[in-house]
Parts: sequence; structure tokens; C-alpha cells
Amino acid sequence: MIELDGVTKKFGNLKAVDNVSYQIKKGESFALLGPNGAGKTTIIKMLLGFISPTSGRITIKGIPSFETKTRNNIGYIAEQHRIPPYLSGFQYLHRHASLSGLSGKKAQLEVERVLEIVSMSGREKEKSAGYSKGMKQRIGVAGALIGTPELLILDEPVSGLDPMGIRDIRNIIDTLKSHEITIVLNSHLLSEVEKTCDTAAIIHKGKILVKDSINSIMAHGESLEDIFVKYITRNNK
Repeated sequence: MIELDGVTKKFGNLKAVDNVSYQIKKGESFALLGPNGAGKTTIIKMLLGFISPTSGRITIKGIPSFETKTRNNIGYIAEQHRIPPYLSGFQYLHRHASLSGLSGKKAQLEVERVLEIVSMSGREKEKSAGYSKGMKQRIGVAGALIGTPELLILDEPVSGLDPMGIRDIRNIIDTLKSHEITIVLNSHLLSEVEKTCDTAAIIHKGKILVKDSINSIMAHGESLEDIFVKYITRNNK
């Protein structure tokens, strides 16, 4: 589904991503882990085609990520996702449907479909100003699902949520996994990564330190958080 081959990204003298290579299979839920400034956001921007690698190659279903047509298969929710407070959840999602080329009954059915997935049916006519942070996040995920993307990129989807909101997003991710949607997750909440993802890569100073299944990374009984701290500490020396 996704392949990074020798990807490097420089900003002036700063090497934000340094010769990164890995593959993500169709239907896989993959976590990109690392401290702030590790290169995670740069990789996500390259996957989305917002910026291009300085060298190396990123492909999605065999197509270079910078080609516009790759975005037809991608749903994305940013870390600082916002819904205009004057819009209802329905209005917000209907705009997403329109941008995806849907109108009339097709747009209506698509909005109803994604509302059902994120368990917001019945609340969609309320103004988003009255939504909790968790409800806004669910509507954001629903927007990313408009058009049935094959790849969903979630940037810190549980940031700032209370335990109920975190559980809701976890349940949504579990539902999407059952539909064979490929998920790329950027998160600092490692306990949730343990529960929701199949594989993970730890990145630090632009380099991949480890990339493996969650079960293999945690094979010796340590928590993902403890393993993460060990890798980062060892590579800070």
C-alpha cells in the first residue's frame, strides 16, 4: 500500500528525515512514534503530497505521493483539527461530501454512512459549538472517511481527550480495521498504540530506530512506553 524507499528530507542544513525506508501493507494499522521534532510530521506531509522528498521515493499503491490522484484514496485528520462553531456536524460533513464531488442524495447517504461509523447519528444537526472535544474529533474522523478512502492518516487523534473520548476513537479505529482500511497513526499515547496498532516504527532525529510488529517489539514483556524510552535514551548518547 505504502512504500518509502531511501527517503530524505532537508530544510536548509537540517535533515528532518534521514534515509528512511519501510513498507505498510494494505489493511495494516501502523503507528509512527517519536519525540517532538523526530520527523513524524514531515513524513506525514510527504505522504499527503504537501511536500516532496529531497531524495528517495514515496509511493502509495505504486503511485508517487506527490501526484494529485493519490489523494483520492486518502482521508486525513490533522492534530489541530477544527470545526467552525457556527456549523452543525451535518453541515460540516456535507461540505466534505461536496468537495469530494458528491451532491444530492449521494451526499446525503454518504454523510449518514460516516455518521453511523463514528456513532454521531442523532447529534449531527446540533451546532458544533456545543460539542465536546471528543464529539468534534469523531466528526473530524467522519469527514476523513467521506468517499471511502483506502488510507486514513490520523495525526494525534486522541490528543486532549478524556478517557471516554479516547475509548470512542479506539473503537472507531477497531471498526475501520475490520473494513481493511490502512491506518497510519501518529500518537504520543503509547498505551493506546499498544491496543490499536499492528505495527510501529520509532523515529528519532530523522532515523528509524526500529520497525516491527507491536507483538515483536514488546516480545520481552516490557510496555511500549518503556521500550520507546530505552531506544530514545540510547540514541541520545
